[in-house]
Amino acid sequence: MSMRRESFLAHVQERGQYETREEADRAARVVLALLGAHLVGTVRAELAARLPETYALILLNPLQAAEPLSPERFVRASTAWIEGANEKTALWDIGAVLSTVAATAGDVLVREVLLQLPPGYDVLFGYPQQT
Repeated sequence: MSMRRESFLAHVQERGQYETREEADRAARVVLALLGAHLVGTVRAELAARLPETYALILLNPLQAAEPLSPERFVRASTAWIEGANEKTALWDIGAVLSTVAATAGDVLVREVLLQLPPGYDVLFGYPQQT
């Protein structure tokens, strides 16, 4: 496992308080597959470039979303894909993964990512909108 992947997963594991790396990895895969379906063009490519290769590939080869999911539906979709999850644990998983993505990507890129997403995703990334 590459060091970058190891340290990315360590962050997700710490933020999600998972007992194992496998749990962190499962959450990361689901959340990044769903996120990738919402992003296009250079923003998606730039975000992928900052992620470890395993996760970059998941982000770049997503199931295309027929329509952008609202944050609530994104949580519901994650719940459906993460084994044994409920909406509360899925929200926790999403927060652990997306806050790690945000830390990895940096503020400027995260703002560009948020511009491609429906309103309300800033909270999932741990970035409450400036009002």
